[in-house]
Amino acid sequence: MRGAAIILCAWALVACGSDTEPTDQMVVIPPSSGAAPKFFSADAPWNSDISKAPLDAESPKVIAGLSALGGFGSGSIIIDFDFHVLTADETTPMLTFTEGPGFYEPDCDFMPVPVPPNGALEGQVGYQCLVDRDCHLVVHHVPSNRLYEMWRADITGGIFKGGCLAVWDLTRKYPATGRGVGCTSADAAGFPIAPLLFTADEVAAGEIPHAIRFILPNDRIRRGVYVAPATHSTSATRGSASTPPYGARFRLRADFPVDLLPAGARVVARALQRHGMFLADGGSKALTAQNDRFTKAKWVDGNKTMLGERDLAVLQITDFQMVEGGPRIPFVGECERNQ
Repeated sequence: MRGAAIILCAWALVACGSDTEPTDQMVVIPPSSGAAPKFFSADAPWNSDISKAPLDAESPKVIAGLSALGGFGSGSIIIDFDFHVLTADETTPMLTFTEGPGFYEPDCDFMPVPVPPNGALEGQVGYQCLVDRDCHLVVHHVPSNRLYEMWRADITGGIFKGGCLAVWDLTRKYPATGRGVGCTSADAAGFPIAPLLFTADEVAAGEIPHAIRFILPNDRIRRGVYVAPATHSTSATRGSASTPPYGARFRLRADFPVDLLPAGARVVARALQRHGMFLADGGSKALTAQNDRFTKAKWVDGNKTMLGERDLAVLQITDFQMVEGGPRIPFVGECERNQ
């Protein structure tokens, strides 16, 4: 998209010109413990506190529209535990890949990728993508403090093929246009993935200090527009004006009875009240957690379950509000990289 007027409010995620006040201002949310986010600075959009941010003027219409369509993709919230976030050091081999389906120019980066031994793709036990799925590869390269995130990765028989690779500099304060206006990443909305995945270690510590990745079916995502800090939409979206655009940020209402939830679910629910969740991709499982294969704490440890995939199923779409998102930005299928 060329010449679009984009208000640079996304990194602060404040009112962006709306005077609409939340309906739950008088409800007190317990204070944060001050836990530090793992990825990006504390003022990055996914790390900001939006518990008192104004509501979007379209919030009532969008919540009602999604409710009429059945709410979340499976009707209620299901948590996806398929994503692995791998850690690479200076000894990790940097592998060159061959561009495969889902690699787009100029949106995607083409460079060697750190691939730790004994790692795994999303939903897989290793680096072979055994089914035609997203098969995301997510790696934090510690020496350079960069995130390497790839869609449709596959390493079979020593041959590395990959879809869109997005490399994120964790020391950089990105503008509202992210990696570029109209540009995708390893996720449809153009977001980084790892900063939006909550982990077993965070839940065990009692706080998730960032927003959470959430997804909806394509017929429940507004067609033709997105809102910052998203930078992209897709031609697959089919939603009406009563559905949210990519980049929309929802929060759980402050007066939801969180204390009635199981212990692990309470931690997630409080994060949804304080930091909310960003609409990042299309699918049926609403919330995305990190798999516990490479974390100290475990979702299920012996006979004890810290968090199950349906522990937040009691939350309905009508328990959420859409936070002010700023201008609706037309999606025209052109990417202008800014890095």
